[in-house]
Amino acid sequence: MTHPPTSSTAPPGAGPALPAPAPRPASRRSAFAEGADRLRAAATTEPGRLRLIGAVLAALIVAFGAVTAWQTSDRAAAADDVLHRSQPLSSSAADIYRSLADANTAASSGFLAGGQETAGSRRTYEQDIRNAAAGLVTAAANSEPGSPAEAAVAKLNTLLPEYKGLVERARVYNRQGYPVGGAYLRYANEKMQQEMLPAAEDLYTKENARLASDYADATPYPWAAIALGLLALAALGWAQLRHYRRTNRVLNHGLVAASAATVGTLLWLVVGHSVARAGLDDSYDHGVRSLNVLHDARIASLKARGNENLSLVSRGAETVKVGDRTYDAYYYAFDKDMATLGKGLTRAAALADDSAGGRPVVSAEANMKVWKERHAAARQEDENGDYAAALAKVIGPKDATGECFDSVDANLKTALEHEQREFQQQATDGRDAMAGLPIGAAMLGVAAAAGALFGIGRRLSEYR
Repeated sequence: MTHPPTSSTAPPGAGPALPAPAPRPASRRSAFAEGADRLRAAATTEPGRLRLIGAVLAALIVAFGAVTAWQTSDRAAAADDVLHRSQPLSSSAADIYRSLADANTAASSGFLAGGQETAGSRRTYEQDIRNAAAGLVTAAANSEPGSPAEAAVAKLNTLLPEYKGLVERARVYNRQGYPVGGAYLRYANEKMQQEMLPAAEDLYTKENARLASDYADATPYPWAAIALGLLALAALGWAQLRHYRRTNRVLNHGLVAASAATVGTLLWLVVGHSVARAGLDDSYDHGVRSLNVLHDARIASLKARGNENLSLVSRGAETVKVGDRTYDAYYYAFDKDMATLGKGLTRAAALADDSAGGRPVVSAEANMKVWKERHAAARQEDENGDYAAALAKVIGPKDATGECFDSVDANLKTALEHEQREFQQQATDGRDAMAGLPIGAAMLGVAAAAGALFGIGRRLSEYR
């Protein structure tokens, strides 16, 4: 009988014994997967479902309050920019243009007076130059680096001293009786008309574009906030309906309070923004549009007056050919400026929404008609060779075109001041309609979320 060996020694030729393979560790699941499993497990019980509903309601309400605060804050800031930044800068740019054009007119009027240049005319010129320089300082301080507005300001800052130098030379030579003074004045006018005023107009256009951009940021409805508010209300309504079906209880105090706070916030948002939008739209339609038209009309009157003066300074030295006919360049420009002035006054009268704004415009139209009649008489004298009579009808002390220009300018200034007040009042009303809404929406959102959690918590307490 054969017995197996009892020795533990390996038989000859056998290899070493191999260790048993270690068990493979179980693969770890991601935290997201584990969380999803716990969430699914919790949702199978009523307390778990209630906790999930409470979390969703709180998230929706908080999101509604946060988005409302964000969007209304942005719109309130844009409305404040309209009132305190972009519109004042737009008006400042228009004042720069007006000051430059008025300085050019005052310089030509003083030149025509020669040695009898009045101290008032000289003061007007100097004040206009100072006003333009001060306006450029303000515009430079508020221009974005590298922007077209900054380039326009830099160009005007370079040209303004050059223009002043040309005017001073023209004045000196004119007082000494040298005809070259007229050439210097025409050169100064050319620099003003072809370089400085286009740069000032470009600055005015850029500031108006910034104003339009601020209006575009301030007036759109906050649709994202409104949509979230409606979604939060729908979720709260569904939660209360579910509560009623499962408990036969009509009201849950916490959910009712959350719904009331959400409805209040949504109404405040819609009504407040609608009032703000209406005020801002009125400030544009009855303020900014009228201001732009009046600024353009006033500038046209200044350019017309300057060309009227220069027509007597040049005495036919500058001509322009239109078709087959040749015209005195300054008389031709005067006619174009007066046509622009007439159209501007007609538009301003149509835009005026009360007698205080319309009365000065009507008076300016009457002054313009007299101005055109007196100018025609002065031009007739000039074309007949009676320069002294033409000069008297333009800058004389009585029944001169200068009186008409002064009346047009004064009436336009009155209309501008009225429309500026109208703009400020309406824009302020629009901005104030959104006052407190960002903070109020955030606080009501927190209160509504707390109410929803409280209502769900009371329901959960029944399972303990």
